[in-house]
Amino acid sequence: MATIREIKRRINAVKSTQKITRAMQMVAAAKLRRAQENILKARPYAQQLDNVIAQVAMRTKRDVHPLLHEGSGDDRILFVVVTADAGLCGSFNTNLLKEAVSYIREHEGKTIDLFCIGRKGREFFRKLEKNIVGSKVMFFNHLKYNDAVQALFEIKSLFLDGGYDQVDILYNEFKSAIQQNITVKQLLPLVPAEPEPELNTIDYIYEPDEYAVFDSLIPYHLEIQIWRVMLESFAAEMGAKMTAMDAATENATDLLNSLSITYNRARQALITKEITEIVGGAEGLRQ
Repeated sequence: MATIREIKRRINAVKSTQKITRAMQMVAAAKLRRAQENILKARPYAQQLDNVIAQVAMRTKRDVHPLLHEGSGDDRILFVVVTADAGLCGSFNTNLLKEAVSYIREHEGKTIDLFCIGRKGREFFRKLEKNIVGSKVMFFNHLKYNDAVQALFEIKSLFLDGGYDQVDILYNEFKSAIQQNITVKQLLPLVPAEPEPELNTIDYIYEPDEYAVFDSLIPYHLEIQIWRVMLESFAAEMGAKMTAMDAATENATDLLNSLSITYNRARQALITKEITEIVGGAEGLRQ
């Protein structure tokens, strides 16, 4: 059985841990509020722009712009995996990486290269010795729109120069503080919308020409989509971290209650033993 000193030391350690988890929970809650505001502002614009581009792509030929052009058929995929830079956020990273491994297995026989956004994904796939052709890490705590621009520049260059058939992206979509939705979507080439009979007769006039419009509009559209993905992932991460730290704080409270009971019992047993020894000594002196 542990001594009173050992139990007391453990109680102090748990109290210190509880202070840390409570502080991390409060920080995550504050960051979540700001991240949630940002994603709620960005979503409508990003979704509407996505719909517009899909409608325009439906009415044009696929060879008008390289970012619309379908792959060469070499079965090469660039897989973008968006994870967190840090841990202590429950199953946020674990579920993402499990889904990524499942995706790779489903596409067995194809050449899959990885682009990792977030340090946890890069570390994981390095251990698995997967082919990582690019990465962007350690930026989520100071997330800026320029981060999306930089990431897209690398992804777009790899797509245009690497002979990939498509670029797919995996990320956590924010639903609530306790729920994230793992999403896989095709980023490149752009997927045209399904034709609608009542809109099928509508056509567009391009000025100065079709290529110039797409060359300006598509990269901007992709920047917005990557920016939205980063905001979604960060908000989901902060929600997961807040929930995990709240659970850790509650567990620390339960552990403290249990340790306090054990400490009191051990202390009471020691007092009883000392009293017994004193009474036994007194009885011995009487004899």
